[in-house]
Amino acid sequence: MTTRRRTRLPALIGAAVLAASGMLFPHQAGAEPAEPAAVVPLAETSPTGWASQNGGTTGGAGGSTVTVSTASALTAALKQSGRLIIRVSGTINISGMNDVTSNKSVLGNSGATITGGGLDVDGATNVIIRNITFRGWGDDAINVQDSSKNIWVDHNTFTDGNDGAVDIKRGSDFATVSWNRFYDHDKTLLLGHSDDNGSQDIGHLRVSYHHNWFDQTTQRHPRVRFGNPVHVYNNYYNGNSGYGVATTCNAGVLVEGNYFENVEEPTHVGEGSSPDGNLVFRNNTSVNSGAPETRGSVASIPYSYTLDPSGNVKSIVTGGAGAGRISV
Repeated sequence: MTTRRRTRLPALIGAAVLAASGMLFPHQAGAEPAEPAAVVPLAETSPTGWASQNGGTTGGAGGSTVTVSTASALTAALKQSGRLIIRVSGTINISGMNDVTSNKSVLGNSGATITGGGLDVDGATNVIIRNITFRGWGDDAINVQDSSKNIWVDHNTFTDGNDGAVDIKRGSDFATVSWNRFYDHDKTLLLGHSDDNGSQDIGHLRVSYHHNWFDQTTQRHPRVRFGNPVHVYNNYYNGNSGYGVATTCNAGVLVEGNYFENVEEPTHVGEGSSPDGNLVFRNNTSVNSGAPETRGSVASIPYSYTLDPSGNVKSIVTGGAGAGRISV
């Protein structure tokens, strides 16, 4: 694993005992868990995980920069051909799903917000979306589909939308969803849209989800079909009323180094009418949460990454996830 730079903050890791299920319980029954004061990693300048593969993800780097503050300017810039860095300023209300073409960086200035509609990464390659608050979308906030590749969704905030916050489907691949905060929302992260789409999806839908804050959201954190390996690591799950992670349709999901707090059903094997997938659950911390469902094995992870101790994940993620925590 590689070493990641960190800010000079004090670190304190509480004692932990590894349970047979792969969960870590950092306190005795009936005792209040200590709040670890953990280091918060510096914001990455390039993605870790699957978006680092297949040549990497650079977005609009090397292209010109445009700042947009109206719906018409934003939608026009998203559709422009070639490399482009799009800086979003203020609150922009859009409608429907709006196409994002290849080689784009969509970066929020301080306080940048997109409401009403969403971004549609459809058959595009090399797209970065960072530091934006998405609110009140009508369909999906971000939809990635039709064999889109090398997508990085990082340090955004998602709340109060209609359907998916970040949905990835239809043969898309090499994506990383990192350091985002999701709250006041139901259907969060869908990976693979249909049990009947295996001919397009098998061998694809490889996504990394890390350092996200699932703040009392309901379900799909993520809900996975077909992808293998899908890597879910160092996320903070808090008070999720439905479930944490679901694996279906023979997917392979590695769930490691996460912090589950007040989550009755951390993982599901199978979901709804979808057949079972495989799930490996290791080195996670559980506080007032239920037992995970696990099954089978998962393909090996091909990239280097730093796994933060799960007992520190709550402090790390709440200290760094969401829009407004970085300057881009």
